[in-house]
Amino acid sequence: MPAAVLRRAVLALLAVAALLVVSGCSVVVLGRPSAADPPPDDADPGRVDVVGAVDGPIDLLARNALADLEDYWAEQFPDVFGARFDPLAGGYFSVDPADVDPAVYPQGVGCGTDPREVEDNAFYCSAPQAPHSDSISYDRTFLAELADGYGRFIPALVMAHEFGHAVQARVGSPPTSIATETQADCFAGAWTAWVAEGRATHSQIREPELDQLLRGYLLLRDPVGTGTDEQQAHGSYFDRVSAFQEGFDDGPVACRDRFGPDRVFTQGEFTTDEDFLSGGNAPYGTIEQIVETSLPEFWDRAFTEVLDDRFTAPQLEPFRGQAPGCATDDVDLVYCPPGDGTGDAGLVGYDEQDLIGPAYESLGDYAVPTAVAIPYALAARDQLGLSAEGDEALRSAVCLAGWYSAQVYNGELTNVVISPGDLDESVQFLLEYGNDPQVLGATDVSGFQLVDLFRGGFLEGARACDVGV
Repeated sequence: MPAAVLRRAVLALLAVAALLVVSGCSVVVLGRPSAADPPPDDADPGRVDVVGAVDGPIDLLARNALADLEDYWAEQFPDVFGARFDPLAGGYFSVDPADVDPAVYPQGVGCGTDPREVEDNAFYCSAPQAPHSDSISYDRTFLAELADGYGRFIPALVMAHEFGHAVQARVGSPPTSIATETQADCFAGAWTAWVAEGRATHSQIREPELDQLLRGYLLLRDPVGTGTDEQQAHGSYFDRVSAFQEGFDDGPVACRDRFGPDRVFTQGEFTTDEDFLSGGNAPYGTIEQIVETSLPEFWDRAFTEVLDDRFTAPQLEPFRGQAPGCATDDVDLVYCPPGDGTGDAGLVGYDEQDLIGPAYESLGDYAVPTAVAIPYALAARDQLGLSAEGDEALRSAVCLAGWYSAQVYNGELTNVVISPGDLDESVQFLLEYGNDPQVLGATDVSGFQLVDLFRGGFLEGARACDVGV
């Protein structure tokens, strides 16, 4: 039968090395705060005047973030851009679009906009001749909805993103909308790392909130199938999360330097009506064929071309509810080393009933290769004489799953290409299932760290993945 194909709007085949260099197989380490730390002091309203603000949690979180953003950029801007940071001249505006008192906003909000037009939005205004230029405006009811679903830090993240646009207004923006928006995400990530290190006076984030934060980005991505050249393009889920984590890991200098015209984005358009109607999802049976053929091909080439060894494909065994007897734990993704019943190269198993089927239905088709690629990478590590157990092995395997996905994305594997939104499904899978003890066993690796590791493998390849390259 014909080889299985996942369709996507094909960008030109691009070398992974052309993307950018990341921090590799690293683990995010947060400093203060911990659960035992006292809450930070709130910013004085006299220091940060937010027009229209009320005595509520969202405006308080926004004010605290804005005060800390002013401090952060006053500190960082001279080192990164060689000049003093001038505070925003146009101010800050909070709006409840359903309850607007025109007397509070006599000239509107940013750019003179009618406050009711801020509904479900936040924006930075940089029109020099407009009222309230160089300002940030936001719908506090919208931010409250985001915070209810994705954690109390989301309003601060939105402020940090918009503040990133204020930075761009002072130094220049990248050439396209998608680069401009993701660079602002990168600036937001750099500031968030500063907060996570315990250096902010008024804002605070704890490690579990980083997972929530990345989940929130799903709501902020462009619709799947949006082209990179759209006038208001912001980026795919993977593009935006990747930019945020790049700033978090590498700081504002990376944000300054890595968003030029050569930057590659994974967002793409659907090329056929069939793809549009299916959302780019192939039938489950097709996905199984892709897993069965692409993973052995990838690892055979990886061993031959990069790792200087020979690879023998392990057995691949789907199961329903009960892990194979060779498994030491009853988990949904299994690697069993060579032995009785597992052959000379071991066995990789995946639970169709409790994991793979539900992930396919709820997240999309590429969640399946993402999932199976992780225990398959453990099999590859075992053949290289490396550990296949514990958190270090898991971190490496997730990174290697990212390397595999880069080769799928670049069209390097036989008759397999990737659809718009598929890499978004990888991020979703890792956040939803990656540190569930039922999936890969108990682990201290957070969802945020798993996504960062996958991103490292995707962008940098084997050298990021702790396999001796």
